[in-house]
Amino acid sequence: MAKKSGDTSLVDIERITLGHYNDNAQSFWQGTKDHDVSQNYRKFLDQFTAGRQLDILDFGCGPGRDLRYFKSLGHRPVGLDGSRAFSEMARANSGCPVLHQSFLSLDLAPGSFDGVFANASLFHVPSGELPRVLRELHSALRSGGILFTSNPRGDAEGWSGQRYGHFMEFAASQRYLHAAGFQVIEHYYRPEGAPREEQPWLAIVSRKAD
Repeated sequence: MAKKSGDTSLVDIERITLGHYNDNAQSFWQGTKDHDVSQNYRKFLDQFTAGRQLDILDFGCGPGRDLRYFKSLGHRPVGLDGSRAFSEMARANSGCPVLHQSFLSLDLAPGSFDGVFANASLFHVPSGELPRVLRELHSALRSGGILFTSNPRGDAEGWSGQRYGHFMEFAASQRYLHAAGFQVIEHYYRPEGAPREEQPWLAIVSRKAD
């Protein structure tokens, strides 16, 4: 029997959510490829020594916008996405290797990456599975590695149309991260400079605590 998250099995959560992205891959690319996420890039990369070439996992890479950026700086990014359409687009758009893996069935070698960039992706992981997924990302990072997350904030879990989401404020997010072995370095809200009520995104920079 499939495990449940609320009234929906994890199999159905993945199937329906990924189906939405597969069906809307091209429009998603057109709607997000020019988004300004330079603040997120800066906060993530500032944790590393300048000029260092990094092995980066772009977790939930979508069609490849961020992969292309990291590659342009001379890093060695690898994408990961559960959507087959996104995985194929990301390879074509970035020229980077892309892993087609479900967030709930990861297969990542321990100590493979200096950093994990999870921009607008981890909120799709149901709360009951999030501790395990965070531990797997912790394992995939090298000593002192950096995890960047940016997710829509809130205090709810469930369906928004055909997409499943788990929305948290900072205190709840911090508890999950600490339990998985991460030390929070910094958090902030986006878009930059807007009043808090107009900042729906919560970004967190964390370090792997060995």
